Amino acid sequence: MAINLKNIPVDEYTTPSPIAVTTDDGFGRIRELMEANGIRHIIVLKNNEPMGIISERDLLFAEKFASKDLPLTAEDMMTENPFCVSAETSLEEVVFELSSRKIGSAIVKYDDGSTGIFTTTDALNALIEIIRGQA
Repeated sequence: MAINLKNIPVDEYTTPSPIAVTTDDGFGRIRELMEANGIRHIIVLKNNEPMGIISERDLLFAEKFASKDLPLTAEDMMTENPFCVSAETSLEEVVFELSSRKIGSAIVKYDDGSTGIFTTTDALNALIEIIRGQA
């Protein structure tokens, strides 16, 4: 039986309430949060709104420039205008956009103002369930 991914909302595979930082948080704090929590993407907020996202790759690139003489903030390192979707957006649409844009995550916005994150790891977990017939 074929599964219609258009009927599955991305929310079903989203990591809710992910760890986030503000635009003013520094390189050291961001690296510490990512390492301590084993995450590869962190949302950057300003006034509780997603302003950007920092990936593990962004952090590794920034590490070359971070020093006491040149302190870097989240705003310096983040990718601006991150891909955001509503919790009701179909899994198919989100996965297609991640692939098309060659990006590793989408910020999922809920009606109550909270956020979640959907990553390529979440997409693979969805695929595993679909292959096993659990979706």
